[in-house]
Amino acid sequence: MSSLKRVIRVVSIRMLRHYNEIGLLTPVYVDAFTAYRYYSAEQLAAINRIQTLKEMGFSLATIKEIIETYNDTDSLRSYLKIQRSQMIQEAAVAEKRLLLLENALQRIGDDSFMSTVVTVKEIPQRYVASLRKVIPTYSDESMLWELMGSETGSLGMHLANPCYSLAVFHDEGYKETEVEVEIQLSVTGTYADTENVRFKEVSPITVASAVVNGSYDQLTPVYEAIATWVTGNDYDFNGAMFCIYHVSPAQDPNPDNWVTEVCFPVIRK
Repeated sequence: MSSLKRVIRVVSIRMLRHYNEIGLLTPVYVDAFTAYRYYSAEQLAAINRIQTLKEMGFSLATIKEIIETYNDTDSLRSYLKIQRSQMIQEAAVAEKRLLLLENALQRIGDDSFMSTVVTVKEIPQRYVASLRKVIPTYSDESMLWELMGSETGSLGMHLANPCYSLAVFHDEGYKETEVEVEIQLSVTGTYADTENVRFKEVSPITVASAVVNGSYDQLTPVYEAIATWVTGNDYDFNGAMFCIYHVSPAQDPNPDNWVTEVCFPVIRK
């Protein structure tokens, strides 16, 4: 076997043994006494292909599939496009995580740090019961929920899971009086509009959000913290701010147990 060459040390012996075990790269000769594996010079090209595909992030199982049809350019192009798409998605996730880490680092020491860690996510498309009116003050929001309840009680509405019980604040900026608020409940099925309640589809929306545990007294600094985060992290505001009531006064009268998610619709700059 003088014409055989042991592979240049670009791959560890352990990895070459593993390649052989999974059928990815079989040596042309194995010495019966020393167990040395020998590879032909032509196999160096295959090893280079394997290493390059590994560096692209492909698993060994997928690399084995690619190598078997390597000369089929359409098949190879398909594998590469799929991998590129996955890596773009992974990069976007990593970028969001990096932004969260940067925000966390900047806010360490802030008393409201733990309650205002901001997450960017998508609220999915929903079919909702909606009631929108001008009310005297924000604290009068319960008027809207009582009105919705009285007008829809006979409809037998089925709440979606999750139901996204929320309030949208349509005014630009804070107002002391005469505030325009819309409440929404996600439902399943179809229903006829009532005098004040409208049933409609709501498109998916990307939001920057933070969850607050406890009374509504904590909300104002959280609004400010999220707004600051948005302007400092390459996002623009993209619609009216809203709050999702995961645990509301209607479910638990104890303010310590309320859970509210503050959401600002956003779009990448």
